[in-house]
Parts: sequence; C-alpha cells; structure tokens
Amino acid sequence: MANHTCYHYMPMGFFYNNSNQTNDGWHPSQLIPVQCVGSIFCCFILVSNAMVIAAVITNRRFHYPFYYLLANLAASDFLAGIAYVYLMFNTGEVSRTLTVQQYFIRQGLLDTSLSASLTNLLVIALERYISVMNWKVHSNLTKRRVTLLIVLVWAISIFMATVPSMGWNCICSLELCSTLAPIFSRSYLIFWSVSNLVIFLIMVSIYLRIYIYVRRKTSVLKAHTSGSINRKRTPIKLIKTVMTVLGAFVICWTPGLVVLLLDGLKCEKCNVLKVKRWFLLLAVLNSVMNPIIYSYKDEEMWTTFKNLMRCVCNGTRRQRSSRANTRTTNSSQETNNSLRLSDEKKTSTQDMWSQQEPRVMVFTMQTKSFCLQPKKTNEPTHVS
Repeated sequence: MANHTCYHYMPMGFFYNNSNQTNDGWHPSQLIPVQCVGSIFCCFILVSNAMVIAAVITNRRFHYPFYYLLANLAASDFLAGIAYVYLMFNTGEVSRTLTVQQYFIRQGLLDTSLSASLTNLLVIALERYISVMNWKVHSNLTKRRVTLLIVLVWAISIFMATVPSMGWNCICSLELCSTLAPIFSRSYLIFWSVSNLVIFLIMVSIYLRIYIYVRRKTSVLKAHTSGSINRKRTPIKLIKTVMTVLGAFVICWTPGLVVLLLDGLKCEKCNVLKVKRWFLLLAVLNSVMNPIIYSYKDEEMWTTFKNLMRCVCNGTRRQRSSRANTRTTNSSQETNNSLRLSDEKKTSTQDMWSQQEPRVMVFTMQTKSFCLQPKKTNEPTHVS
C-alpha cells in the first residue's frame, strides 16, 4: 500500500536522498570556477538582450509585429539570465538546504523562460507564415493583436511553470518522484518533454513549408523577370534569421528534453545525472547565441547596437568631462561676471553722458540766443 503522507515542510535534502542523489555532480573545487564563468555569461545575456529590447523601442524601422515578437523573445532570454544566476548560487550543497517553495521558485524561473521562448517562437513562426503566404515582408497584425499575443505567451508560460507547485508533484507520493527534479512527478516530466518536442516538430514543419513556398516563388519570379531579385524586399532575409534562431534553440534544448523524457520513463540504465549539468550549460549557451544571431543576420540591428553603445560611451564621457571641468567652469564664470560688471559700468557711464549731452547743448543754445537778442531800452516814444 502506497504511503500518502505529505512532506511540505521537509528540506530538499530529504527529497534528494529519496531520489538516490548523493551529490549533484559538482565538486566544490569545480563549482567556484563554474560560478565565475557562468556569471560572465549571464551578464552578457542580460546586457545583450536588454540592448535588443532597447533597439526595437528606439528604432522606428523595427516598429513591426515581427520585431515586437523578437523583442519579446529577448525578454524571455533576459528572464533566463536571471534564472541562471539564481540557479548557480542555489546549487551544490546549498540546494539541499532549500525549502520546497524555494525549489519551486528556482525551477519555475527556468520553466517560465523556456516556455516563453518556445511559445514565442511558435507565434513568430505563425506570423512569418501569414506574411510569406501574402508575399509581404511584414504581416498586417495590429499593435493591439500583437500585444494580446505577447500577453498570451506569458500567461501560458507562467501557468506551465506553476503547475507543479499547484499540485502536480510527488510531495505526497515519494514513489512517483523523478531523479533530476526530486519533487516533480515523473508523469509531469513526460508531459513537459513530450509537449515541447511536439511544438518543435510543429515549428520545423511550418518553416519547411515556408522554405518550400519561398523557393518555388522565387524560381517563378526569376523566370518572369529579368535581373536579380532584390532580397531586401522579400521576406527571405527575416526567415533566415528566424530559422537560425530556431535551429540553435532546437540543438541546445532537444538533448535536455530527451533526458527529461528518459527520466520520466524511469530509465535506470541511462544514468541521467551524469549528463544533466552539461545539457544545462548547453541551454545557457542558447541564450548567449540569440543576440549574436540577431546582430549577425540583421545589419540594421547591428547598426542600432553600435549607435546605442556610442550613446552610452558619449554619456559617460560627458559626465567625466563635466566633473573634471567643474572648477575651470566656475573660475571662467567668475571672470566673465567681473568682465560683465566692468562693461556694465562703462556702458552706464556712457549712457549717463549721452543722456546729459542734449541738455548741455540746449542750455548753450539758449544762452547764445539770449546773448544775441538786442537790449530793450526804457526811452519814451514821441507821438507826433
């Protein structure tokens, strides 16, 4: 008879021992270099994806549905960087001291970022399919619909990540616990990995359909037009960018999902604990690669990156120069003020004399006229 006693208030060390995990595979001498190198990668993930979001916001040429969704994909990678930082400093021996809720938060951040990236890539695939079938560079989706799609992506991602904490776990049924995630049920890992792999297949089939259609369309256009087709006016350039991002995502995440599936199926001969950390590093590498792919495949994005870096550098230089020249500016202001005072005194005296000059002229003219007038005599007049 199965034991259905719940262990909500037990530390994670209890569940690790139940899953036969004597250690997490990281030796203390290995964990510190991994944390140092991982911190550098996570800083790059945070800064580069923040620049992608800033580029889409500041550049008006990116104000289209495709780039809004691309910025949302960068936001999911930004969240992945935060999740990796939290994971690095809560692993090893520290992971055994975590509470159940802290472990749910640690795994929930990772699952949310993965679900957001995967769902967002699926939405981008549908957006590209709509635009390509109409042979347009950008689709006719309104900003309101794009906003609703972005909200829907995050709602689905948060829901999928919180399902284990809402009850789909093995806290009350220890015999159902998995090995990689000691408080997750094996049935949940099967559902999680199979659903993500199915979405992978759907996206790959969509892009294969797009690729076949575009290739057929370009061959028809070449047969009826003279000269080469301008690639910038066709959706091919954006499709190559998305297909590269999707390919990197599939390569980096498929091994980890396969391992989760084998763990859910309770494959005891697979020895999943030895490979989990390397597949996790491969997943971290995916968040590093995406901003590089954006800038490499899109010249406008790379130009916007350089402009943003110039603005930041110019801003810091201006702050330094303003701090360094504060004293010289104050002294120059004082000298300018003294010169202004002396000039004002000169102009005031000149104005005073200029105001008195007409009065003096009038006075002299009056005296001259008075002197030129004949003198009046008091002699009597004779009447004849």
